Amino acid sequence: MIKKGDKATIRAWAMYDWANSAYALTITSAIFPGFYEAITSEKDAAGNVVIDHVQNTWGLVNTSLYSYAISAGFLLVAIIAPLLSGMADYSDSKKRYMQFFCYLGAASCAGLYWFSLENIWMGMSLMALACVGFSGSIIFYNAYLPEIADAKDHDRISAFGFALGYIGSVLLLLWNLTMLLQPSWYFDVEGMVTHLMQSEGLPFELAEAAATAHFTDLGCRISFLSVGVWWAGFAQITFFKLPNRVFKNKVTNRVILNGYREVRKVMAEIRTTKRLKRYLSAYFLYNTGVQTVMFMAANFAAKEIKRKGPNGEDLPFETSNLIITILIIQLVAIVGAYTFSWLSKRLGNIRALKIAVVYWVLLVTAAYFVVYEFWFYVLAGAVGMVMGGVQALSRSTYSKFLPPTKDHASYFSFYNICYYLGTVLGTFGFGYVLDLTQDIRMSILLIGIFFIAGLALLYTVPRDEVEESLSS
Repeated sequence: MIKKGDKATIRAWAMYDWANSAYALTITSAIFPGFYEAITSEKDAAGNVVIDHVQNTWGLVNTSLYSYAISAGFLLVAIIAPLLSGMADYSDSKKRYMQFFCYLGAASCAGLYWFSLENIWMGMSLMALACVGFSGSIIFYNAYLPEIADAKDHDRISAFGFALGYIGSVLLLLWNLTMLLQPSWYFDVEGMVTHLMQSEGLPFELAEAAATAHFTDLGCRISFLSVGVWWAGFAQITFFKLPNRVFKNKVTNRVILNGYREVRKVMAEIRTTKRLKRYLSAYFLYNTGVQTVMFMAANFAAKEIKRKGPNGEDLPFETSNLIITILIIQLVAIVGAYTFSWLSKRLGNIRALKIAVVYWVLLVTAAYFVVYEFWFYVLAGAVGMVMGGVQALSRSTYSKFLPPTKDHASYFSFYNICYYLGTVLGTFGFGYVLDLTQDIRMSILLIGIFFIAGLALLYTVPRDEVEESLSS
């Protein structure tokens, strides 16, 4: 039996946030998107793509293939999520399943060390599998919370886990950043420069540039390996403390497949509830925009954003610039979360969400016109103000709209499926529009359409029922 409220167990549980958040920050946001762009395309001195190796080989824009891989990963997650939820609720091997998905994700991240132009299919497969591993393990991770703590402590413990994840992921990212900005701290850059000058006859400037490029590439690869080691390594703290067997009864296929039946049941109930149906429809659309920004913004920056050189010339946006951008977002997001929490208390959840989505529409419009790094950094700070706040506010609003006597676990399972399917639609649509128009800025306009449609549906949520719900 699990003793609820045990501090050691709760700390061990929260450490999984510390372990897996490195994937979300380093792989999906900060380093791999820029690395992928550098591997799969060649640019001129100004950062304009002159050769797209993926398009030459596969007939797809390289960024489109990347977006399709993410879409495929989340589609698989959406399909198996009800099955995993049933296993999480009733299986006596919960920890074993959590370990499987954890190691799948960690191994996939580590495998990106060997990603190259010759095995693009492998890199995209690993990206999709890392997504499945991350999302699958989180389902079992979340299922432990009601077993280790009383309901009154869930918000506090979840916040504790989130804070650990934020700190851990930023620490690892900062270490990886030093490898990219100061490769001489870790590698013999001077020795390679000397070797290139002597053996290849290169002048010092070219030899130094070649050595720096080589070790920057190696630093990126080591960062992928470090995520896998970090994820699997720190997860051992969680696995050591969390129990495996919780249920004594034999688990049948009928019980495990109960997740799919519950999803169908919730769908039928939502159709008869005007408030929930309209709110979820709005959430699906604007959250599709949010998730597409989260997964594709780094690719947009790597392809489109430029920085000014010492003589005013255009230079490409580098991976180190991407990391700085992500750090800006992470830091500002703390302020943003508190800001929207305050707004929701003053104005109500729906009004605060309307403000947030209008804010997103303005940000996406601005992103369409941004070219240089300074304004992109400003935009990143603005995104940080709203990114975390709108997600937390969306979930809390949904919880307030739920019927008081129903099984809330099934409703949140359906909510998560909406999140997964929204990510599928957004990332696939982003890639499809890019392939169709050959202009990534047109894909930005598609994101704006998702936000505008979501905002319009928010205005259809019955106001009197909303206010009654919020005051209850």
